[in-house]
Amino acid sequence: MEKEKIVVGLSGGVDSSVAAYLLKEQGYEVIGVTMVNFREKNLPEGERSSASKIVEDAGKVAHFLGIPHHVVDFCPQFQESVVDYFIKEYLFGRTPNPCVVCNRYIKWKAMMEQGEKLGASLMATGHYARVEQLSNGRFALKCSVTAAKDQTYALYGLTQEQLSRTRMPLGSYTKDEIREIAAAIGLPVAKKPDSMEICFIPDKDYARFIEENTDISLPKGNYVSKTGEVLGQHQGIIHYTVGQRKGLNLAMGHPVFVTEIRPDTNEVVIGDNEDVFAPALRCSHLNPMSVPDFEDGMEVFAKIRYNHKGAPGVLERIGPDELLVRFREPQRAVTPGQAVVFYQNDYVAGGGIIDGSVKE
Repeated sequence: MEKEKIVVGLSGGVDSSVAAYLLKEQGYEVIGVTMVNFREKNLPEGERSSASKIVEDAGKVAHFLGIPHHVVDFCPQFQESVVDYFIKEYLFGRTPNPCVVCNRYIKWKAMMEQGEKLGASLMATGHYARVEQLSNGRFALKCSVTAAKDQTYALYGLTQEQLSRTRMPLGSYTKDEIREIAAAIGLPVAKKPDSMEICFIPDKDYARFIEENTDISLPKGNYVSKTGEVLGQHQGIIHYTVGQRKGLNLAMGHPVFVTEIRPDTNEVVIGDNEDVFAPALRCSHLNPMSVPDFEDGMEVFAKIRYNHKGAPGVLERIGPDELLVRFREPQRAVTPGQAVVFYQNDYVAGGGIIDGSVKE
């Protein structure tokens, strides 16, 4: 009987490597594919790019597992769909999550297209999440068995077609168990540390990256209070996000926070801690997942950023592609540009992109 072909996104890390191993053990014909998405500019002499390190480590893993390995350059698509989007959002005073966009439009779309060229109808990744088909016929993400490592938040944008062809073998394991498997089989990257930063900004200096990758002059502007009083001068709106306290260089005599960013007037609004909380938010660019559509009165558990513990809320339809989410208790730092993801009973109901907080 011919084995079913599946492409696995090999990043050279422990998770994707063990995912490939587990799928091979399950009887799939596994094909490793490494995507080169971004190459750093102006590297110090003698320093290798992260892209070359990823390709090298992924190649070692593929050789160790005895699977074919393909390296595909997706830099142009990544630049247009992810990097340009990331920069534009910051210039508009928003704080984007580029991983959400990358997963849907680069990783899954590009990987599936590459898989089809190689004769594979399925794809897999090393994400800590599970895919299930529900009784209503829809495919949905189910939270990983380990809440500390669950990665469903950044995957809420996947389509039904993408989910139906996706396998996520790590969703039933803890990170420690994956490390143990890697060590037990002698995987060459078994002790490689996890990557925690945005892949194209390894030093986490977003403002520097934007300044180096745009021809736009980014002027300083005013810090203002919610009543319009000028409090000082900021360094440019790309340096700030809602809820930020550090790095403001404002001597107010008490802790103050960014409560709003106004790109039209180049102002950063400053307030007290209580000003950072909001009872509701507006979101758009909706993607239903476990449900066919979002209905008025639908109760959800909503996460407003990756490391947010989540909070109970109720959905209200306010437009064809727009929802109001009312929380039972006000939430801190509702940030435009971030994803809001809705959960019901450990399944992702869907989500959208936050447009702003609603102070009512």
